[in-house]
Amino acid sequence: QVQLVESGGGLVQAGGSLRLSCAASGNTAGINVMGWHRQAPGKQRELVARITSGGDTIYVDSVKGRFTISRDSAHNTLYLQMNSLKPEDTAVYYCYGSDWRAYWGQGTQVTVSS
Repeated sequence: QVQLVESGGGLVQAGGSLRLSCAASGNTAGINVMGWHRQAPGKQRELVARITSGGDTIYVDSVKGRFTISRDSAHNTLYLQMNSLKPEDTAVYYCYGSDWRAYWGQGTQVTVSS
């Protein structure tokens, strides 16, 4: 089993920055992909960014150039640096990791005020 715990969410004004963290514990040796999804009120959960164990990254178009995903494998921690935040980035952000199955954190709320 793998446990994922997010932190770093909060309330920020438009144009501001936040850094989300996701601490992984348990049987993490087989985790090869980690990433962030988000779900805004009334909308489906969507992929924000993901990173492979080899460091390859992908981002949803709406966050390219503003968000950066990174992974500290030595400390089993995933990060999402979010800059130039917009009100439409408001959502619950979920960390996930996958080996032969997917694991999810409980989510952290990000609210961007205009």
